[in-house]
Amino acid sequence: MGILKYETGGSSPEHHMNQGNPKSMENLTEMLGPKPLIKKHEFVRIIIQCLDSLGYKKSASCLESESGISYKSPEAKLLEMQVLNANWEDSIDMLNGIEDLTDETRASALFLVLQQCLLECLSRGDDSSALAILRKRVSPLNVDREKVHNLAVSMLSLKEMGLGKMDDCSIRELRKKSLVELEKLLPPPIMMPERRLEHLVETAVTTQMDSCVYHNSFREISLYEDHYCGRDQIPTETVQLQLLNAETLSYYIGIFALVVVSYLNKSRIELSVTNMKILTEHKNEVWFVQFSHNGEYLASSSRDCAAIIWKVLENGVLILIHRLQSHQNPVSFVAWSPDDTMLLTCGNGEVLKLWDVETGTCKHTFGDDGFIVSSCAWFPDSKRIVCGSSDPEKGICMWDCDGKEIKTWRGMRMPKVLDLAVTPDGENLISIFSEKEIRILNVGTNVERVISEDYSITSLSVSRDSKFLIVNLNSEEIHMWDVAGKWKKPLKYTGHKQNKYVIRSCFGGFNCTFIASGSENSQVYIWNRRNSVPLEVLSGHLMTVNCVSWNPRRPQMLASASDDHTIRIWGPSQAKKTTTI
Repeated sequence: MGILKYETGGSSPEHHMNQGNPKSMENLTEMLGPKPLIKKHEFVRIIIQCLDSLGYKKSASCLESESGISYKSPEAKLLEMQVLNANWEDSIDMLNGIEDLTDETRASALFLVLQQCLLECLSRGDDSSALAILRKRVSPLNVDREKVHNLAVSMLSLKEMGLGKMDDCSIRELRKKSLVELEKLLPPPIMMPERRLEHLVETAVTTQMDSCVYHNSFREISLYEDHYCGRDQIPTETVQLQLLNAETLSYYIGIFALVVVSYLNKSRIELSVTNMKILTEHKNEVWFVQFSHNGEYLASSSRDCAAIIWKVLENGVLILIHRLQSHQNPVSFVAWSPDDTMLLTCGNGEVLKLWDVETGTCKHTFGDDGFIVSSCAWFPDSKRIVCGSSDPEKGICMWDCDGKEIKTWRGMRMPKVLDLAVTPDGENLISIFSEKEIRILNVGTNVERVISEDYSITSLSVSRDSKFLIVNLNSEEIHMWDVAGKWKKPLKYTGHKQNKYVIRSCFGGFNCTFIASGSENSQVYIWNRRNSVPLEVLSGHLMTVNCVSWNPRRPQMLASASDDHTIRIWGPSQAKKTTTI
């Protein structure tokens, strides 16, 4: 065309291509490693790239010289020369000659070259050539039309504002930036992906973590040894040291309790406690437990018509700070506000109450005696709540914290709601309908999706990253679904016992790697999400375990609630527990 031409001197393309066979670096056959699986020349190239990216450029250059292996392939060197010397037509010919490029990637690469050429034409005042490149070379490319439009707009704006001209230094820098973007599009072995060695090491570490069924720690992974975690990384023993008061001590050591309490009132002593491991403040079956989002509190609810707020101390001990007594019926459900300043409690077959966590006082009562609440949840702003009713005519209601009704979902298509949750990102409202249906409603778009199960669903839980949900079925299975709807079948977890009662499960541990559930056989079950068979079965309760909750800030702390009137706090296995009273 005559539009794209050489602007500066330099070695010819033939000279650079004839420096050696373009594929010579890839034809070397020496292998490394005991397998052997690693091509030596590839390994060295990656090391050189790593040294260069870390700033050790002299070391990188030294390794290139000593090994005879170049970080950049002959093709990459040639393209670099062509772009920096503005040999645009040769650059285009080379890009068109690369066989491993997809049509889309090739078009994007050609667009970068032509865009740079067009801008330099404008800089020289050659508006006609710039316009010809735009019309005849850029427009036919199979690239996003918006990119072409933006280039045309930029071209006109630069011309109108008189900003098209650039000095040689600015042009050189612009070419370098275009080259960097261009190199990102070229496939191996012409160019390597950025930070390739770091990516390979990260992949190896991630694979080791993923294959470690007990991995449950925020601690850094060392490259000096293969990663492995033992079962001491997950909760397997009851570790709660019960609050020492006169009633508790008399239960365990009889009349000597009064002497001990009298002594404790005068000084602090360290006691080794091995038999006081359960919370016994509830007077009847404990139906629900849930840790706060910051992990500093635990809330529990019971058939004794009360809810309790417990404080998690720094040493992991829990102490009672508030007993919430206002419901007339058993309290079946609690829900923490995302900012952990408020707590909702659901009375079984009655109203919903809002409590202040700091003072333990009731701030508001939602609904009336005719509104039978089955479950409740918060939106991420801690200003809106949503609750479902087991009465089909009531449906689902959204309120603010003062009880003002914001929105309702009612009608013929709204059967009774058995359980519901709001994903932590606030995008989806998930509810259990008619015992066997999971309804996922996008709150913003109002688009809904329904998942049908073959057996009755008793409970629902959502992962902290908003990507997954689990449901307990009375068929003695737990099913995990993805919220986005990409899965055709759920992942299934078995081993626990559930036929008659409402059993609740939860995600937990590091990155929600684990699933825990109660069971009708008085045990707690823990699964690694990648395995359907239980990883651990925890014994200690005497009756059905109704609910479990994993501390979101302490990945090794788990709470369980049981019909035996107790709450157990589970932690890693240790021979001896001590606490300062």
